[in-house]
Order: sequence, then C-alpha cells, then structure tokens
Amino acid sequence: MPSVPFRLFLIACTLAAASALGGCEALQRTDSLVGFITPYRIDIVQGNAITKEQAAALKPGLTRLQVRDLLGTPLMADPFHASRWDYIFTLRRPNAALQRRSVVVAFENDVVKSVEAPDLPSEREFVASISRFKDIRAPKLELSEAERAALPMPPQREAPVAEPFGPVRDYPPLEP
Repeated sequence: MPSVPFRLFLIACTLAAASALGGCEALQRTDSLVGFITPYRIDIVQGNAITKEQAAALKPGLTRLQVRDLLGTPLMADPFHASRWDYIFTLRRPNAALQRRSVVVAFENDVVKSVEAPDLPSEREFVASISRFKDIRAPKLELSEAERAALPMPPQREAPVAEPFGPVRDYPPLEP
C-alpha cells in the first residue's frame, strides 16, 4: 500500500496536469497568452471583389466572354445550373466582422439575361472597408480648369542639331 506522502504527490501531479490541460483549452478560446500575447492571424480573402462600377458595366446581351473580362472567372460555375454564374466574395479578418457579397449572373443562350447584385460598395467604399487604416484620403487625381490655367508654362527649348554618327559618305543618287 502506498504511503500517504506518495498519495499526496500523486494527487498533486494529477491536479497540476488537469489544470495545465484546462489552461491549454482556455488559451484556444481566448487566442491570447496572459492577455497580451496573441498569435498572428492572417486575413482570408476568397472570391472576386466586385464593385458598383463593375456591376453597372454589366448589361443584358453581353456574352460569357465579355462578362469574364469584366468580372473575372466566377467562383462557382455549377454544372447543374449552366446558365448561372455565382461571384462570391468573402473577407475573414481577425477581430472584425465577416464581409460577404454575392453577385449572380443569369444567362440565356450564352448572353446575359439578368444580374442580381444587391448592396455592392463603390470602389472607394470597398477600399475603405478592407483598409486597416481608417483615415485614408485618396489623392486628387485630376486638376480643375482653373488649376491648370494657374500652372506656369514650361520654357521652350530648342532641340540640339544632331551630329552625324560614323563616317560621312556621299552616295550617288539611286534614280538615273
């Protein structure tokens, strides 16, 4: 029969192992170690990001090839529904809400019949939604007419006369 100190040691080891395993389970639930060390989690992006501008370019009568040029290859081209392409976009980011958008293009005789594209963001809204920096101001890409008129005119430069390169030869005319 084991002695009392050995029994206490055995019970202490069992309790220590149980608490250690319980701690491992708690780490998996909270994704942190001691509250401030967290593992790196990558952003998971799947599918085609389609914006309002791209969906506006889709018109009834476009061919499948034209739709593929505009939106890319569909994420789902179901063999049981050959007249339908599904464009699905998902973005799973740690500590953020899941972003999911879906566009359905229906075909009839290999041309676009209808497009279902509810609640698509514009390009600017899409970039703002995926950006980690929330205060991004897009640079102004074009000048107004008044700003163009205020620009100084560049100085006129004369092109230097090119010196002949290599030996200079006189050739007889080609026509008699």
